[in-house]
Amino acid sequence: MGMVMEVGKKVEPLGFGYPAQVRRGRTRVGWIGIGVMGGAMATRLLAAGFTVTAYARTSVKADALVAAGASVADSPASVAAASDVVFTMVSDPGDVRASGALAGLRPGGVLVDCTSSSPSLAREIAAAARSAGCHAVDAPVSGGDAGARDGTLAILAGGDEAVVAWLAPLFAHLGTPTHMSPPGSGQSSKIANQIAVAGAVVGLSDAAGLDARLFLDAVSKGAAGSRVMDIFGTRAVSRDFASGPGSGSARYIIKDLGMALEIGDGQEEEEEATALPGAALFRQMFSAMVANGDGDLCVRGLITVIERLSGVHK
Repeated sequence: MGMVMEVGKKVEPLGFGYPAQVRRGRTRVGWIGIGVMGGAMATRLLAAGFTVTAYARTSVKADALVAAGASVADSPASVAAASDVVFTMVSDPGDVRASGALAGLRPGGVLVDCTSSSPSLAREIAAAARSAGCHAVDAPVSGGDAGARDGTLAILAGGDEAVVAWLAPLFAHLGTPTHMSPPGSGQSSKIANQIAVAGAVVGLSDAAGLDARLFLDAVSKGAAGSRVMDIFGTRAVSRDFASGPGSGSARYIIKDLGMALEIGDGQEEEEEATALPGAALFRQMFSAMVANGDGDLCVRGLITVIERLSGVHK
C-alpha cells in the first residue's frame, strides 16, 4: 500500500466509517478524479471543513486542491485507506473499474461513484463492497460545471437507503440527493436523464432557421422551457460550441446513450429489453457530429448537424 504524502496535517489511521455520524473535521473524505467536476465538488467539501485526500493521475491537477488544504496520495488504494468515504468522479465505466478504490477501502468504508457509468457495474461494485464489509452508492450527478461549483447538482443515488441518508451531511454541500432505490438505479436514472437532455438539445437544434433569440425568449415562458434551454440556449444562439470544462462533449453523451441502448436491448444483466427509439435517433445525430470532426464540441453544437442536413453553412 502506498504512503500518503503529507500536506498540512498528517493523515491518521482510519478510525471509523458507516454508521458512525458524519462530522466535519472527523470524517475523512477521499476523492479520485479531480477534473473540473470532481475538483469543484471536492473543493466544496474542503470549504465545509471536511478532510480530503485526493488522487490525480496528473499531479499538477491537484495543485488547486492542495492550496485549499487537501492531502495528496500516490494511488487510489492509498486514498481509500486514508478515508471513511471515497468519491470517484472519472470518465467512464472502464476508469471506474480500474480505479482500484474498493481494494483499499477498510470495513465500514463507503464508496460513492459519481461517474456516469453502467447500472450493471454499479450492482457489481455494490455486491463486492458488501462482501468486503463496506458499502457502495452509485450517485451520478446532473448540473454541469456550474452545478458542481455552486453546490446545486442533482444527485441520483442508488444503493442502501440508510447509507444514502448517512451521506446527507456530505451531499448537502454538493447538491440535492434523491434516493432512486437499489444499487444501479442511480446510473439508470442518469441514463434516462441523458436521453431527456439529448431530446431537448435536438429540439433546440431544430429551431435552426428561426429567429433564435426570439424563439428562446418565447419558449422559456411556455411548456418547452427547461434547464437545458437555460444552460445551453444562449450559448447555442451565440454559436459558442466549445465543450470547455464540464459542459458535456458530444463524445460523452454518445457514451451515455450507448449505455441506454445496451439496456434497451436487454444486454445489461437483470434488464429486460425496452424500446428506446428516441435514444437511438439522438445517438445517431450526435454520432454525426463526430463524423463531421466535431466530437469534442459541446452537445449544443448539434445545431451544426441540422444545418449541414439543411444545406446551411455558417
